[in-house]
Amino acid sequence: MKKKPTILLVNDDGIDAPGLRALHDALCEIGDLYIVAPATEQSGMGVAITFRHPLHIHEVDYSPKAKAWKVSGTPADCVRLALSVILKFQPDLLASGINRGDNSGRNVFCSGTIGGVIEGVFRNIPGVAFSCSNYDAPDYEGAKEYVQKIAEYILQSFLPTGTFLNVNFPSITPILGVKLARQGYGFWAEDPLENRHPEGHPYYWLGAKWQEHNEREESDVSLLKQGFATVVPLHANEITDRGFYQERKAHFDRTFLSENSIQSPSTS
Repeated sequence: MKKKPTILLVNDDGIDAPGLRALHDALCEIGDLYIVAPATEQSGMGVAITFRHPLHIHEVDYSPKAKAWKVSGTPADCVRLALSVILKFQPDLLASGINRGDNSGRNVFCSGTIGGVIEGVFRNIPGVAFSCSNYDAPDYEGAKEYVQKIAEYILQSFLPTGTFLNVNFPSITPILGVKLARQGYGFWAEDPLENRHPEGHPYYWLGAKWQEHNEREESDVSLLKQGFATVVPLHANEITDRGFYQERKAHFDRTFLSENSIQSPSTS
């Protein structure tokens, strides 16, 4: 009998989130599942890790088809502890989500859903992040069929080192299909709401409003509006701007070598 692949699940909405349960249900038949998720919601944490207080791990009775633990930290903390403390092996796949809310466009930079996957990518584990664009009424059931197919695609295919997939499901139902896309430009910008403390000083809820941009037709933002699920290959290995490096290196080195030779005292 062929051994099932091992799949590590994480999210940023917390161990009790319906989206995590949907991710479990979509993948439990194709792999042996291990869940390590935040004890409480950690949305917007990106790749943040915890330094200033201890982290606690508690095993959870989650499902007969999965072993599960909750961690008193961020999604990145969860993956770090999963790989260094909880698991005695490296999983074949890391799947994150299903997030409640959109992770298209530039939102990826603050997404805890994405952050958990990036921690796995740093350790050469193939990864995928799943999100539902509809925050108020995410259609997890409609997403589950595609979650399984995309996970199987990753397990059967080769992802280049440092590359992971960012998957978003549209608010429009039924889903028209799945398209490989480019990451868009839009993001949730701040929309501060000011209130007053009883002592008189102001405080703020940061809030959010969608910041529109001119999008390419093949961007995830554009395709989601049309009703397609989008799959964007993102890269988290070497993050050097190679164009800038190659174009400017010689001039940059000459400039600062010249300055250093003028400012430095003679050694003769």
